[in-house]
Amino acid sequence: MAVADGCMRAVIEAIHSSPTQAVLYLSGGASQALGWLMSVPGASNTVLEAVVPYSRMSMIQLVGKVPAQFASSRNAEDMALLAYNRALKLSKPGYPVLGVGFTGSLASARAKRGDHRFHLSTRTSNQLWMSTVTLSKGLRTREEEDRVSSQYLIKAIANACKVQATFFSELTESEVPEEFETKFNEDEELQQVISGQICFKVYPFSRDFPDTERKIILPGSFNPLHDGHLKLLEVATSICGDGYPCFELSAINADKPPLTVSQIKDRVKQFEKVGKTVIVSNQPYYYKKAELFPGSAFVIGVDTAVRLINPKYYSNDHSKMLATLGGCKSTGCLFLVGGRNVDGVFKVLEDLDIPEELEDMFVSIPPEAFRMDISSTEIRNKLR
Repeated sequence: MAVADGCMRAVIEAIHSSPTQAVLYLSGGASQALGWLMSVPGASNTVLEAVVPYSRMSMIQLVGKVPAQFASSRNAEDMALLAYNRALKLSKPGYPVLGVGFTGSLASARAKRGDHRFHLSTRTSNQLWMSTVTLSKGLRTREEEDRVSSQYLIKAIANACKVQATFFSELTESEVPEEFETKFNEDEELQQVISGQICFKVYPFSRDFPDTERKIILPGSFNPLHDGHLKLLEVATSICGDGYPCFELSAINADKPPLTVSQIKDRVKQFEKVGKTVIVSNQPYYYKKAELFPGSAFVIGVDTAVRLINPKYYSNDHSKMLATLGGCKSTGCLFLVGGRNVDGVFKVLEDLDIPEELEDMFVSIPPEAFRMDISSTEIRNKLR
């Protein structure tokens, strides 16, 4: 089937016109689907990354274990979850993302004792979908089985993108897919963030779909969110220029118990009221945040910058500090540093001794552009 053929092309055009961005992990079949997706203009709107872990070792490295069975629904589900988390990291902020996992055991040069089958899973923020299709053995060539599985994959992507797939399926009446889906409510999604199953959840309250992939992120506990936070991110965005401003709330704290789901939801409501995007993550450490949000600019106070460059927090190892922050730098991350009161003295970035290797990673927010001496702790005390 040529991708230009009527219905299939129309479905793929509709997929590319949707805001959903996807990562695909495919092994053992559905290879023609990649060609179809990539040959229709607009593929860059949809496909963030496509990986084919075909060898045994490639698959083991992808899923981080030796699967009990390589062509299995469990392995496809694991692949879809990994793809979903990868899509979160690569996508434009606020866009819906999709993870796709496919693994198959199709016709090959040698006759197979078992069934010819494939397993497909898709993962979105609030849904896990799984399907297994057992093909009629000996009915088709390898190329034909690949085409059938590719059609089915395109249909699954269309469904996840909320696009109607109307093209003809070449599955026979006896080849009935075994399908099931699991829906997640908000509490379950947040619990998955806390447990580390998914790396973060985005609340795009600003309702902007930015053209840039770069994020300008102000992390914090936001207990409470106040005007200083809003103003600081506004100023940082004006300094940074290109980038999508958003806040980041970590469910996990290095020194305190994790936030509960109800605590997270209460703090998220603050951002809904002011129409600002917030990301709920599970990483309290900046070297891990850099992995979650590659290429981002993090907005921090000078007190945080002091801790970042202090070897004390790296087992008193200066080289370890340089290596850790060098890893952040290699992801393309920057730190925009605002002045803060430190032990009763207002300090700015220029007061710190930044290692020469890292100087271009730190950018000062001038005090004349932003200065607020009151802290969240003081605000909480006043509210009490």
